[in-house]
Amino acid sequence: MHNQVFQSFERILQNLWFIKDIFELILGAVFYYFEAFVRLFIPHCKKDVEGEIVLVTGAANGIGKLIAKELGHYGATLVLWDINSEALDKTAKELKQVLDVRVYAYTCDCSRRSEVYKAAELVKREVGDVSILVNNAGMVTGKYTFVEAPDSLVDRTLRVNVAAHFWTYKAFLPAMLQQNHGHLVCVACHGGLFAMNGLADYCASKSAAVSFAESIALELLVLKKEGIKTTIVCPYLINTKMFWGCQTKRPSFLPVLDQRHAAKQIVDGILREKMYLLLPSSLYFLMALKSLMPAKLGIIFVNFFGGMDLMDHFRGVPVPINSYKKPQQRQRNDSVSDPHTTLVYYN
Repeated sequence: MHNQVFQSFERILQNLWFIKDIFELILGAVFYYFEAFVRLFIPHCKKDVEGEIVLVTGAANGIGKLIAKELGHYGATLVLWDINSEALDKTAKELKQVLDVRVYAYTCDCSRRSEVYKAAELVKREVGDVSILVNNAGMVTGKYTFVEAPDSLVDRTLRVNVAAHFWTYKAFLPAMLQQNHGHLVCVACHGGLFAMNGLADYCASKSAAVSFAESIALELLVLKKEGIKTTIVCPYLINTKMFWGCQTKRPSFLPVLDQRHAAKQIVDGILREKMYLLLPSSLYFLMALKSLMPAKLGIIFVNFFGGMDLMDHFRGVPVPINSYKKPQQRQRNDSVSDPHTTLVYYN
């Protein structure tokens, strides 16, 4: 008798909890849809980053350099990481001349865990705790089918585009957790959201980077670390050397992005603490369609928007892996010897 009463009471409680969860879901959906609508007209105010220590990976060239420069205009202390020491030194000198902020440069191969940890210790000792981490470094192997791609380059694509995020988070997130203050920025790509022909390893790596960043955001939420923000950036093609020669099939709907304008939009998204930033905004529409349409129709859409022949005219400007050299008293030389390194492209 007592067991039956207890079981009945337990079922009632379970039903009440289920009703509560449903109510929270409906209320949350209404509130956040309304908030998103309001934010179309009244965006968040930009936060102040003056004096914040910002680390940007892949900062010697392209979008990484421009993101760093833009954040420097807002008074942030800049820490630049890149594998290309010569280009990095040139960028650091240039930014020091045009910005009234501290600029530090460290040669680092972000795909190598030991080098990330060594460089991170140098940054902590010489600059301080990083409060805004921008994981921007990335690479694409070039014009290969997946079967033709050398194993060494597939492996390196995964290590640069995904594993590097693990090691930088491991290095800098603990200090952010301790202070409940910081911002983690994942610069991914539309390839992390949509498949593209000829870029199997690249799309897989960017998709993994997006999922990793989302999982970390959930961990921070559970840990009640509201002071640490996350931003995931998924731009379409940017006119940097990384995807040089690639053409868009529907330029009016999916234009190739100007790198300076893209950098300004990315920094604006960081300052407004956006959780997701898709560039151009038409990608939001495509994401909504993708979740609703049948899989076979999705293939037709991919072809319509150029995902089948995106790499047909690809001729990016290569940056050989062996451009990485040992800085004095800082990093050991771990350059890779590979006959295909001239087909590795960094942003």
